[in-house]
Amino acid sequence: MRRTFVVVAVLVLAAIGGLGLLYPAVLLSLVVVVPLVALGVWDMLQRQHAVLRNFPLIGHFRYLFEAIRPEISQYFIETDWSGMPFNREQRSVVYRRAKEVRDTIPFGTLRDLYAPGYEWVNHSIRPTHVDWQSLRVSIGGRDCRQPYSASLLNVSAMSFGSLSSAAVTALNRGAHMGGFAHNTGEGGISPYHLEGGDLIWQLGTGYFGARDAEGRFSAERFSEQAARPAVRMVEVKLSQGAKPGHGGILPAAKLTPEIAAIRGVPLGRDVLSPPGHSAFSTPIELLEFVARLRELSGGKPIGIKLCVGKRREFLAICKAAVKTGIAPDYVAVDGGEGGTGAAPVEFANHIGTPLVEGVIFVHNALVGFGLRSEIRVLASGKIVSGFDLIKRLALGADAGCSARAMMLALGCIQALRCNSNHCPVGVATQNPELVAGLVPSDKARRVAAYHRELLESVAEILGAMGMSGSGELRPWHVMRRTGPDEVHHYGEIHEFLEEGALLGAALPRSFARASEAASPETFEHRAG
Repeated sequence: MRRTFVVVAVLVLAAIGGLGLLYPAVLLSLVVVVPLVALGVWDMLQRQHAVLRNFPLIGHFRYLFEAIRPEISQYFIETDWSGMPFNREQRSVVYRRAKEVRDTIPFGTLRDLYAPGYEWVNHSIRPTHVDWQSLRVSIGGRDCRQPYSASLLNVSAMSFGSLSSAAVTALNRGAHMGGFAHNTGEGGISPYHLEGGDLIWQLGTGYFGARDAEGRFSAERFSEQAARPAVRMVEVKLSQGAKPGHGGILPAAKLTPEIAAIRGVPLGRDVLSPPGHSAFSTPIELLEFVARLRELSGGKPIGIKLCVGKRREFLAICKAAVKTGIAPDYVAVDGGEGGTGAAPVEFANHIGTPLVEGVIFVHNALVGFGLRSEIRVLASGKIVSGFDLIKRLALGADAGCSARAMMLALGCIQALRCNSNHCPVGVATQNPELVAGLVPSDKARRVAAYHRELLESVAEILGAMGMSGSGELRPWHVMRRTGPDEVHHYGEIHEFLEEGALLGAALPRSFARASEAASPETFEHRAG
């Protein structure tokens, strides 16, 4: 192709030159042809891209098609159910509910009801009426002096920086309009979080907004921030579903004065989020930190967030709670399938327990140690529809959180550009020209509308099941086809422990090894 390009380029230039002698207007085509020939010559001379060296000029089409591959797949190739991470039907239901347009489907389901993996709930001959506005849960244990009445669905953690200022503003205004909570993410409380919505202030390993000059936890700065009326709960992030056990870095070149002020970090230096916390190193120290935060915040609910990893480590936290009498007010369980930002492919694909198994395990552990009545469980991971939330509640959660569905309500088109700063709709970018396309006043209404219509769906499902509230849901209410001719409910598919089952000498076989290796004094494996 190199030789072909040279021959064609010479012939085209010669032809234009010859015709130009007879028809001078033809020479105007050189305005286009000369730059193209120059680009082809440059392609042959450069050393970085073999495709361009071997296929000058036309090799650029490879990069063009690669750049628009997600859009081609999304709009022209994928079916309603083949897209990932969210298929067309899932995206459509969010868009329609956010815009308050018809969200019904005609002519019956497109799903194969006899394929393994199909799930459903059974309805009742005596349906009930459930008011969606009553679907709330109180969060706050015996040591909490300011319990919070939370919606069954809230905005999961997304920091300002990963999201644009306009996106954060719209989410917070939407939370205020709809009466649900907005998790700040670990980037700290920005001015855009203070638009009237209730906040869950998340503290990550960088302690942004509550750190001293060396990056250590600062009780004084924490107290100042936690005293804000908007802060209704505080969440200690141990890990997240997108990249559990992985720290992060914000390069100094990307650190603006605004972000530096919000995070409480100096300008001109890289900002590190270590993989682990420096304020504690053992299960007991973690719970003592929780108790300290509760006191410093004036008695507000303090939770911990994690993607379930080594089972003995969470069991060690449960043992520490039993030993010390200190417990978090809630546990937010993030599924390994989660993630709104950038993550290494190995972490996104292969590290962290998926949400279903994570929620069931945490619920079982708390029940087994007699802690479940005091500690609420929040589930976060691909909650898009009313059935998604119903399923998580039936498996052990008290409420749910959603990040990507809320992004879709903001107008996200799943362009898969979250990690490039080129989000075309202004959600996950800091580019002012792209952010300008997102109008917070309009998108806030859409976020609130989506939240309302999803909870209306939950209320209708509960009513069809003959229930009066979400607290009646149990694992056996969700059915799953496990084979062409086999159907089981989740109470049969997974083990669910009896109250106090992990407090006695005779431990359930499935928990025995991990529980015996767990110690309240250390996260390390306790030798036999």
